[in-house]
Amino acid sequence: MTEKTVSNKDNLQVIYEDNHLIVINKRVGDIVQGDKTGDKPLSDVVKEYLKDKYNKPGEVFLGVIHRLDRPTTGIVVFARTSKALTRMNELFKNRETKKTYWAVVKNRPVPDTATLVHFLKRNPKNNTSKAYPKEVPDSKMARLTYSVIKVLQNYTALEIDLHTGRHHQIRSQLSAIGSPIKGDLKYGSDRSNPDGGIHLHARKLVLAHPVSKEVLVLTAPIPDDSIWKSI
Repeated sequence: MTEKTVSNKDNLQVIYEDNHLIVINKRVGDIVQGDKTGDKPLSDVVKEYLKDKYNKPGEVFLGVIHRLDRPTTGIVVFARTSKALTRMNELFKNRETKKTYWAVVKNRPVPDTATLVHFLKRNPKNNTSKAYPKEVPDSKMARLTYSVIKVLQNYTALEIDLHTGRHHQIRSQLSAIGSPIKGDLKYGSDRSNPDGGIHLHARKLVLAHPVSKEVLVLTAPIPDDSIWKSI
């Protein structure tokens, strides 16, 4: 099994940083916020990085705005001030951001471009979401658009634009059309990846800066992995 490298303050992949925001390229295995595992979350690592870099005394403020699943890689944005956190929370809540993901899937979907609409129902017992074609009790509408960007030897690379933000949305919806993400045992992949991750990467995020209002186009470099690099 390949040993995964989790982020620490010395190897943190910083995509963007100013006085208001810091944007990280999350690795496989990083958890964004503390959970019952007790593993050190990325939020604490970023605090350590900022404290060290700017020689800050006392506590460093850092606001968690959104999350990525532990086996997923890519863009995670943190707020460095309470004002930025409030404004960023509003942006994400009102869906005034454009999120683009890359995924490597088994079974090329047909057609090569489509908008998928499902109704997702979360199962808290096994932490999954099941996609239904029609509304069922306690379900939430989920919508995304995918496009094939490259056909690989045994897999297909997709670009995905998210129109809603549901629990395990991309994983569940792609599984529902018979194209599970590589390594995603929870959603129908037949084998795991050596590092325990899945081939789902939060590739790009477009949003207005919370203070300057300048449009930021943030792109996360792909993981150092032979399949990603063949795209």
